[in-house]
Amino acid sequence: MILTPAFLDDARNADEIAFVLAHEAAHHIRNHLGLQRALSRQGAALMGAVAGAQGLDRAEIREARRVGAFVGARRFSKDFELEADALGALMARKAGYDPLIGARYLRRIPDPGNVALGTHPSNAERLAEVRRALR
Repeated sequence: MILTPAFLDDARNADEIAFVLAHEAAHHIRNHLGLQRALSRQGAALMGAVAGAQGLDRAEIREARRVGAFVGARRFSKDFELEADALGALMARKAGYDPLIGARYLRRIPDPGNVALGTHPSNAERLAEVRRALR
């Protein structure tokens, strides 16, 4: 994990830094990157097989595989973010930081909303997940 000068300038306190670091560490602990790669491969294989069964040409099969990989990688992306928020909040608290103060960072970053195939849930959903995990 790398902390950029821009993030450090934007963070308002140590609780925010700890929350973001714990969130990113939670992705690694839960192997979200590996799971996402596997889901991407599965999506590519499935769409490629469907395209092949329909008699599409190589270029069309390749495009179907690309789309399948994209959709597969996004399948649980929002769930992974919420899981990382929950585990990250618990880890930050265990380390002596206040994750509720840390999660205020989510109020300042752009809200992705709730878009189909988006990578992140809304910031409101994320804050609710942090509160739920800390109960």
